[in-house]
Amino acid sequence: MLCCTLAASVSAQAQSIGRQYSLGFYQNSADSLGYHSSQRDYSLEPSFDLPKGDTTRKQSWLYRKLFREHLLEIKEDDYTFYASILPDFQVGHSSVNGTTWLNTRGVIAGGTIGKNLTFRTEFYENQGKFASYIDEYGRANKIVPGQGEWKAFNTNAFDFAYSSALINYKAGRHFDFQLGYDKNFIGDGYRSMLLSDASFNYPFLKIIANLGRVQYTTMWAQFVDMKYPKASYDNGYRKKWGVFNYLDWNVSKKFSVGLFEAVIWQDSDSTGKRGFDVSYLNPIVFLRPVEFSVGSPDNALLGFNLKYAPSVNTTIYGQFILDEFVLKEMTSGRGWWANKYGGQLGIRSNNMFKVHNLNGLSEVNAARPYTYSQRTTLNNYGHYNQPLAHPLGANFVEWVNIADYRYKRFFLRGQITYAKYGLDSSGINYGKNIFESYNTRAENFGNHIGQGLKTTLTNVQGTVAYLLNPKYNLRLEASVTARQEKNYQYTKNELIFNFGLRASFRQLYYDF
Repeated sequence: MLCCTLAASVSAQAQSIGRQYSLGFYQNSADSLGYHSSQRDYSLEPSFDLPKGDTTRKQSWLYRKLFREHLLEIKEDDYTFYASILPDFQVGHSSVNGTTWLNTRGVIAGGTIGKNLTFRTEFYENQGKFASYIDEYGRANKIVPGQGEWKAFNTNAFDFAYSSALINYKAGRHFDFQLGYDKNFIGDGYRSMLLSDASFNYPFLKIIANLGRVQYTTMWAQFVDMKYPKASYDNGYRKKWGVFNYLDWNVSKKFSVGLFEAVIWQDSDSTGKRGFDVSYLNPIVFLRPVEFSVGSPDNALLGFNLKYAPSVNTTIYGQFILDEFVLKEMTSGRGWWANKYGGQLGIRSNNMFKVHNLNGLSEVNAARPYTYSQRTTLNNYGHYNQPLAHPLGANFVEWVNIADYRYKRFFLRGQITYAKYGLDSSGINYGKNIFESYNTRAENFGNHIGQGLKTTLTNVQGTVAYLLNPKYNLRLEASVTARQEKNYQYTKNELIFNFGLRASFRQLYYDF
């Protein structure tokens, strides 16, 4: 099994890097009201701190390339460049699927041009045999989670490749322009109920305006719908568009609030091609009135992100996402199907018990049935057969607990995830699968979280790693995962052991 990348503390310079989730990435800034933690910055070059004492020794070229630097590094007055090979070689054992393995050959390159332009690109070629539940998910959805479509390598293994890229241009003190084929994440927790990095990469154009305490972001993106029948072989999978606005305001050094809105619309339907709707082009317009003015065929979502930091090392955070609602039905308590909303509440802490680099997180996430779903998959809140928010979709409640610790080049990480959700049963849509049309819902009233085939998921994982090269997170890593999915129809238990030589700061989710 592929396990989540080991978490660790990093320097303040890299706190907002989003390539790999790490509890230590998100220490609060007590000195600046201009630091916004709820958007992960994918434009920075990721790197871990070196352990103390590792930087003063005289080292050979070979030692530096193996344990300190990128394979290629160029630093000139007006540009910089770096490049490295990223191996991810793993072998393991699943109690259900036997021997598992992964053979990934990756490469990363990036740098700067002048003072204002930053670029990065990555490419990965992969073959792998996965744990049973990942294999089952991949075959049902024709994808490897977070990494795109697969083709058969042999009868029990997948062959897949994917790439990512980002160009960031800083226009003065206040504006950043980003052109990317990558992922995005909004929030202060492990999951995001607004916009997550769990699904596959997608093309986007993003404008970020920094005005002291306020950061305002607008993003236009294109997504792929693999479910809806292709218009033709030549046109490939159907497309859909999304526009996202997010305003993050640091009210004080301890409290911040973020306002989120998004609209998803289909590129074409049976009557013709709609394409990019220029009605959504203005980056400062309120999207809901615009969505209504074009006949309201689109999927609009509203939400907010809250953070309170009682100390520099502790943060209490939360989110709320609203898909659809009618106020009188919200207050009636009748469980109307279209009261579609979800939320998050969590706490994280760094340097717990005054132990340096000991970090912890605990959070609860939940979404009502049919949240994020729509009439068709052409305008639901999904991309490449995965949700754009929480990987469990909807109709669930989840409790995630994570702890990590770093000592010199050694890393330890433990995670316990417990979830309850309702699966579809007997062909009835109970609201978990956001790629099912809400027109096929089971009932109009009486809907509640967990309806359907009541199922519990327990996922426990422990990881230990030794860092070889902090520049691209080259490490030796071993992990063990125990997973159980249980309902009255079946019990699926799986124990997975894994060992490998791994690199990169990718965040890949398999804990669902």
